[in-house]
Amino acid sequence: MSVDAFLGYGLTVPDLEAGRRFYTTLGLDARERDGTLAFRCGGLPDDQVRLVEGPRKRLNHLRYGADEAGLAAVRARMAARGVAETDPPHPALGDGGGVWLRDPDGNAINVSRAEPASPRSASLAAVNAPGRYARVGVAGCPPKAPVAPYRLGHVVLQTPRLEEMLAFYRDVLGLRLSDRCPGINAFMHLPQGGDHHVIAFADDERRGFHHASFEVASVDEIGMGAQAVLEAGYRDGWGLGRHVIGANYFHYLRDPWNSLAELFCDMDRIPADGSWQPRDYPAEDAHYRWGPVPPPDFGANFEEPD
Repeated sequence: MSVDAFLGYGLTVPDLEAGRRFYTTLGLDARERDGTLAFRCGGLPDDQVRLVEGPRKRLNHLRYGADEAGLAAVRARMAARGVAETDPPHPALGDGGGVWLRDPDGNAINVSRAEPASPRSASLAAVNAPGRYARVGVAGCPPKAPVAPYRLGHVVLQTPRLEEMLAFYRDVLGLRLSDRCPGINAFMHLPQGGDHHVIAFADDERRGFHHASFEVASVDEIGMGAQAVLEAGYRDGWGLGRHVIGANYFHYLRDPWNSLAELFCDMDRIPADGSWQPRDYPAEDAHYRWGPVPPPDFGANFEEPD
């Protein structure tokens, strides 16, 4: 027993209003909470993103959910490994209960009693392919409309302690290795399956928050959502393309602090029966199958050293 949901993340940022503009442009709903800003994908009952004001952009925390048995198991694993319970990193974050702890990089983590939330369902357009013409007599181009992500999928953290982080998230939280590209990155999923990864780690000289990823319904919605962000004046990150590890289509956009928000669709799903076998991928598959060449700064860590 262990965590069974990835609930969200928080960032410390120097300008809450800049964060409000970016995340609402991305399509999330904003609300003020005790001096912080909270954001959620439309139709979901809980917040997925929390912004806390501070001098520099940093990962503030990660949030996971578990049932009573899973929460007790996390506490038992903490005790067995000498992992201390800590205070919330901000007073406004203490109302969710559960337990707070820190990973080997010092990132704050909350595990609380919470059920996985189901996103609203997407309407899928019929797609024509050779020998499989499913759309006849109907124009296929989608109407121009605002794009709103359905849910938060995952985060990617940069770390100088890749193996320690994998061991911690496995042994304390119960996550499982999905796949890895040795010396470059590694991906982990929830123990009951689901998305190919809810967290991934990129090998780096220092810790950092690289990106968060939000699911939309189609490649069209990736394109239209990215276009809206770019037209609002934000910097492009990288895309459109398709990953090898996880297999999702992607487009990345730069936030006001040079970390990234990814719009994705068509992620690999891992079965709940434990049959998935992790693979070691070659370096050429670490990032993409097709798309524009990644810009030189895609993997850069823009956070100031501690």
